[in-house]
Amino acid sequence: MKQKVVIRVNLNNGKKNARTKALRIAVGVQGVESVSLQGEDSSQIVVVGNDIDSVHLTSLLRKKVGSAELMSLSPISYEGDKHNGIQPMVWPAYQASVPYYYTYDVPDNNQDSCTIM
Repeated sequence: MKQKVVIRVNLNNGKKNARTKALRIAVGVQGVESVSLQGEDSSQIVVVGNDIDSVHLTSLLRKKVGSAELMSLSPISYEGDKHNGIQPMVWPAYQASVPYYYTYDVPDNNQDSCTIM
């Protein structure tokens, strides 16, 4: 399930490269697809991905960057993709086999009169 997580982080706390560090931490979490900064002073990190552990992400940001607060967690659903009018083509499942070889006798017109040879 796709999720959108918004976390407010204090990036102006005097630490150098706090913004870069926060973005690297957010990208390193499993399931993250995109990370961006939002807000009037770019203090909110917006993370979009599949099955993101938002509590783990927030605690990592608290440990490494400074104060972090989980603002919102919302699922993302795409209604247009469900019913677009195209039905998938379904093929029956069967096991392919080797074709049969037909045997037949070839008549021989050259009959020998001698049966010993």
